[in-house]
Amino acid sequence: MSNPTPAKHELVGRSLIAGQVAAEGSSKFYGYHPGDGRELQPAFFSATGNEVDQAVAAASEAFVALAAASGKERGLLLRSIADGIDAAAAELIERAHLETALPLPRLTGEVARTSGQLRLFASVVEEGSWVMARIDTADATRTPPKPDVRSMLRPLGPVAVFGASNFPLAFSVAGGDTASALAAGNPVIVKAHPAHPGTSEIVGRIITEAVQASGLPAGYFSLLFDSGYEVGAALVQHPGIRAVGFTGSFRGGRSLMDLAAKRHDPIPVYAEMGSTNPVFILPGALAERGEELATGLHASFTLGGGQFCTKPGIVFALASHSKAFVERLRSVTQSGPSFSLLTSGIASAYEKAQVQRGQQRTAAGAAAGEGFSAQTVLLETTGSEFLADPASAEEIFGPTMLLVNYSGEDEMLQAVRGLEGHLTATILGTEQDLREHSELLRVLETKVGRVIFNGFPTGVEVCHAMVHGGPYPATSDGRSTSVGSQAIFRFVRPVAYQGLPQSALEPALQDDNPLGIVRLWNGVWSGHQ
Repeated sequence: MSNPTPAKHELVGRSLIAGQVAAEGSSKFYGYHPGDGRELQPAFFSATGNEVDQAVAAASEAFVALAAASGKERGLLLRSIADGIDAAAAELIERAHLETALPLPRLTGEVARTSGQLRLFASVVEEGSWVMARIDTADATRTPPKPDVRSMLRPLGPVAVFGASNFPLAFSVAGGDTASALAAGNPVIVKAHPAHPGTSEIVGRIITEAVQASGLPAGYFSLLFDSGYEVGAALVQHPGIRAVGFTGSFRGGRSLMDLAAKRHDPIPVYAEMGSTNPVFILPGALAERGEELATGLHASFTLGGGQFCTKPGIVFALASHSKAFVERLRSVTQSGPSFSLLTSGIASAYEKAQVQRGQQRTAAGAAAGEGFSAQTVLLETTGSEFLADPASAEEIFGPTMLLVNYSGEDEMLQAVRGLEGHLTATILGTEQDLREHSELLRVLETKVGRVIFNGFPTGVEVCHAMVHGGPYPATSDGRSTSVGSQAIFRFVRPVAYQGLPQSALEPALQDDNPLGIVRLWNGVWSGHQ
């Protein structure tokens, strides 16, 4: 017998605080359909300052109780949330499509990615070695005597997570920031993105239901709505919040960083703030498959309407070898469609950028239509002009790419050395190209978090080895990643315990290793001690 289709969640437009529906807010806002700009029902109500306080108080109380929760208990919760998202996939895709106009296949994949990364973190905390347990046993015969010292990673406390505009599921209410923070044992308060409030509420209800069924403290999760910036600012400045996860614009991320730094007790803000993800097409690749690469790049920079943080925004090609490539790139751009952007603000910023870069425009696709729509545009410049205008390296969020036709390797390397931090860099070439341009790779690894060879950057695999981060200004902390299992390390800190009896130690640090995890025992990694 097949399982019945789960009942849809009735949207009420209210914040969810520790399992309860909030009722104080009176300031209304609505979601909008990007394709035609129409207002979507129901109305949503911004959280009040008192409701922010309630959510943080509940999270702080839950954090104390969570100290006793095992990795297996947290893993069960994450799996329960993932199961709930999968069960509500049709409902989520329908609402997310209304609020974002993103294609149904894209949203179907995003549902799978969201539940998949929840299960990834579940497997990490269930296995347990991620806590990096280190044990140095006492030696009374040494002069001076060596004490018993043991350390492991411990959660920070309540984490504020900001939903992203361009990923209504995978970087939103149950996205990677929430999954990694919950996995580490931190209560999470999500500030929903106003561009997809209905999708956010459905996911928020799924998490709330999973927390209630788990028996874990209700304050483990809360969801707050707001059409502006007040709730987000209040969260970052609240003394009970211990860390922040953010994906969005440079301006937004920098503002949160500044608020956090001005606190009496500054806290970490892990902000992903934008990137132009430079691509370098080397001579061998241009000669072998220039037209093919042009088609692939066009598909990559227009994917999702050019609203991926990993969109290739700048491509460098050797002018003397790129004729066929450039002709093909212009051709596919001119025959390309227009796209719906996610919000009116994104659409306005895109149009402003096109006006500012008008002199670089060499090809454009179909004219923009109604709603929050945008025309596909190819911009071009020379290597010398690029070096003289650093602003041309700035991100344009939308279906636009800048082609830099450089004159020689020295000019290209000068441009690379002048780049700021980015999430990715891509090299398209042959193995001989790599040998002849070895310095390019060495410089790029200082500029980005992920170097790609003969691929396109818009695909981000959620796995243990992935690094989705980069030096400032791509992110606020280039030592971290927001995708993959290493994301959990953002929301923990090392704590050492000296001289404690076995009965007072966490299981991960006890001599008999009841969890069976890998540990560093007197300087040697072992799974048996």
